[in-house]
Amino acid sequence: MSYLRFEKALMTNLEESLPRELLRTNRSGAYSCSTIVDCNTRKYHGLLVIPVPELDDENHVLLSSMDVTVIQHGAEFNLGLHKYQGNNYSPLGHKYIREFDCGKVPTILYRVGGVILKKEVVFQHYENRILIRYTLVDAHSATTLRFRPFLAFRSVRQFTHENSNVNRDHEQVEDGIRTCMYAGYPDLYMQFSKKNEFVFQPDWYRGVEYPKEQERGYASNEDLYVPGYFEMNIKKGESIVFAASTSESKTRTLKTLFEEEVEERSPRDNFFHCLVNAAHQFHIRKSNDDRYILAGYPWFKCRARDTFISLPGLTLSIEEPDYFELVMKTAEKGLREFMVGKPLSVNIYEMEQPDVPLWAIWCLQQYAKEQGNEECLKRYGSFLKAIILFIEGNKHPNLHLDENGLLRTEGKDKPVTWMNSVANGRPVVPRTGYIVEFNALWYNALCFCASMAELDNNEKHAARLHSLAERCKESFVKVFYNEHGYLFDYVDGNMVDWSVRPNMIFAVALDYSPLDLVQKKSVLDICTRELLTPKGLRSLSPKSGGYNPMYVGPQSQRDYAYHQGTAWPWLGGFYMEACLRLYKRTRLSFIERQMVGYEDEMLYHCLGTIPELFDGNPPFHGRGAISFAMNVAEILRTLELLEKYNFK
Repeated sequence: MSYLRFEKALMTNLEESLPRELLRTNRSGAYSCSTIVDCNTRKYHGLLVIPVPELDDENHVLLSSMDVTVIQHGAEFNLGLHKYQGNNYSPLGHKYIREFDCGKVPTILYRVGGVILKKEVVFQHYENRILIRYTLVDAHSATTLRFRPFLAFRSVRQFTHENSNVNRDHEQVEDGIRTCMYAGYPDLYMQFSKKNEFVFQPDWYRGVEYPKEQERGYASNEDLYVPGYFEMNIKKGESIVFAASTSESKTRTLKTLFEEEVEERSPRDNFFHCLVNAAHQFHIRKSNDDRYILAGYPWFKCRARDTFISLPGLTLSIEEPDYFELVMKTAEKGLREFMVGKPLSVNIYEMEQPDVPLWAIWCLQQYAKEQGNEECLKRYGSFLKAIILFIEGNKHPNLHLDENGLLRTEGKDKPVTWMNSVANGRPVVPRTGYIVEFNALWYNALCFCASMAELDNNEKHAARLHSLAERCKESFVKVFYNEHGYLFDYVDGNMVDWSVRPNMIFAVALDYSPLDLVQKKSVLDICTRELLTPKGLRSLSPKSGGYNPMYVGPQSQRDYAYHQGTAWPWLGGFYMEACLRLYKRTRLSFIERQMVGYEDEMLYHCLGTIPELFDGNPPFHGRGAISFAMNVAEILRTLELLEKYNFK
């Protein structure tokens, strides 16, 4: 039986099927996303969603959906499904679904009387082309298929509404048409592998509603433009391939192209393979061959901190060092440009955040562990040295090295850490001064770079780094470790934050820790008691003031909850690394049980991947972005750590 498979009973129950989403990507920034019953519930959903750099840096929904109607003996059975205002669903095509299977490519089997129609979908890699294959598995009489495309041509941040500015022109191309609703957009080609008749019948479908936007407190209605419909006959056993693309397809090759794309797909037949598939979805290749890691779908971009945190898990943990090196080449170029004050030539956001250089060193440290210190030194030795000298020389505009060896940053007015939610223009969690994970990362970076300098026979540089590390270690314990056995989250002069937060776990999880064994165990114990959930570490202890674990409601309400008790799987990855570091094999079964909590998620939220965050209280619902790179990465890294300890 397939790992990601649902029967008719679940598919026809909209309470069960609508919350389950499905994501396909082309590894160039475009994606296709909807629910498993093909009913769009977000403004970000669409069959063909692509970047249009000529307009802006957002993605744009060109083709929202495609309704298919089965016609026999003059009777029409529409397999589409849309939600309209007033909680009305039409045309209720989900009731014809017999089963759904997402083993290799998403496949839906429809049954309408004696007709059995199979629909399979792939997104062509590195091309803005979605391919759908319809196969008439069974039919007892002549059958016709009618295809009605719903067009949007708008940013994922906006809605389209009926207007008179729409360009209704279309042009016949090979076995299809091309059209473009507005100037500035690329043409949309809609073609089939078989000759067909296109009937021009322009109309607006008004009042389409997106319930996920309603939940999030946003506007939720739009109108979609339908230029007409395609119609053709289909015989029992015959397959027809539909292509929607921004470039013209050779229709006689569509069937072969579909087969080739299917062959490239690896089966999602277990937990690990689902995560590997999810990891590959974050890959982005630009036209100039720069490689990136997207922070998440559907609304995140490529961000510097997310890139460095997620890169080891998304590549090294699944034995793909080549892709690590390709992404690092792009990221190194960007960080070096930032460090010398040049405008960035790469499309990576938030390079100016003060902890980015620290995470870059941690990222390269993971490469050294996987590929060897010598290889790391050869490839990245000068880069590591440049980062250390940049920080040590106080060249970062918001990262200052004090005499006590600790790093200080200003975060009162603008968020500077991963806890970056803002309300009324101010950080919800105004972390400032000495920040605990910054300085844990700094100590770790000094020790690692000192070892690299020794390997390079640069004794003078190594000695200076060791001396600075000792000063940092002594100050770290004095400043952060308190009488209750945990670490302050940040310290700003006389202001200390007593909140129990997960950021202290890094001081235990990293290879080099400023804490002694007793201190590490105390910190880990408090994280276990107050922060651990089946879905990662809470961002705030329930015992701390302001605990708000439910990430629901309008934007302002969610902003206040974002880092005030919600659970984050990527933090759980560092927690489990800390467990293994302190307790070795005795914690293996405990960590394996934690992994089961994530495996459950493969069948919920977005199939085969991990969402951005979870509620901090039971039943720990998945929230936020449907697929989040740092979470997938840290779960993969944990699975790799488990495997290594199991073989010790």
